[in-house]
Amino acid sequence: MHERLALVKLTPQHILDAGCGEGADLSVLQNRFPNASLCGLDAAPAMLTAARASHLGAHSALARLLARWLPATGGVKSPLLIAGDFARLPLAANAVDLVWSNLALHWHPQPDAVFAEWRRVLRTDGLLMFSCFGPDTFKELRAAFSAADATPHALPFVDMHDFGDMLVHAGFSTPVMDMETITVTYGTIDKLLADVRAWGGNPLTTRRRGLMGRAAWRRMCDHLEQSRRADGSIGLSFEVIYGHAFRPLPRTTAGGEAIIRFGMPPTRT
Repeated sequence: MHERLALVKLTPQHILDAGCGEGADLSVLQNRFPNASLCGLDAAPAMLTAARASHLGAHSALARLLARWLPATGGVKSPLLIAGDFARLPLAANAVDLVWSNLALHWHPQPDAVFAEWRRVLRTDGLLMFSCFGPDTFKELRAAFSAADATPHALPFVDMHDFGDMLVHAGFSTPVMDMETITVTYGTIDKLLADVRAWGGNPLTTRRRGLMGRAAWRRMCDHLEQSRRADGSIGLSFEVIYGHAFRPLPRTTAGGEAIIRFGMPPTRT
C-alpha cells in the first residue's frame, strides 16, 4: 500500500483512514504527510482505544523533543479517532483528499455501498486507495472445514473484478486493480488456527452458533494434516487485492443538468 502511494503525486490536506484498527498506518501517513489532518475511523471502539494508545506511545518521545527544541511547533498532531460504519460515514461531502483503507473492506457486507460513501466524502480529484482479502484467502482452511460439515466457516471474499465494476458504478474514474498471493507456512495445526483466530471474528449470520462435534473437528484436522507440503509444513494462503481510483470532475449539476466543458483551442504560432 505505501509503496503504491509513493508512486502517486498527491499532497492531501485531509486524510481518512477507514478501518484504522489499532492505528498501524496512522503514524506512517502522518510522517509522510506532516501537514495533513488525519481521521481514523473504525467500527470497533476497542480498536480506537488501542490506536490512541499506540499513537501516543509512538510520538511521546518525539513530541517532548519538539517541545524542548522547537516550542513554536506545538508538538505532533494527533489524529481524530471516531467510531462509525464505512457505508454511513459521519463526515460531510467533499471532506477529504485521500481515503485510505488497509485490509478492512472485506469485513463490510455491502462494499458497493461503501464505495458510494467513500466517493461522497472525497473531493474532486481525490484518491481512494484500499486493500482487502480476495476469494483464495484461507482456501486451505475452507477446504478442511468443508470436509467436516456444510456450514460456512469463512467470509465469502469478493473477487477483484467485481470490485472494479463496483468502483465504476459508484462513479470513480480509471480504477486500477491488482492482487498478489502470500502463503504462510506452519509447523502445527494449533499455530495455524491460533493465527486465524487472531485475524478477528466471523460476522456471517449463517455461521454455526454452537461448537463443532468432536468427530467433525477431527475430520477438519485430518484434512489439514493430509495437506502438508514436501517440507512437512502446512500452508495458509492470503489473496491480497489492491485497488485505487480517483473521484472525477462531476458530469451533471445537482439538478441533473449535464455539464459540458469547453477547452480553448491551442494557440497557433
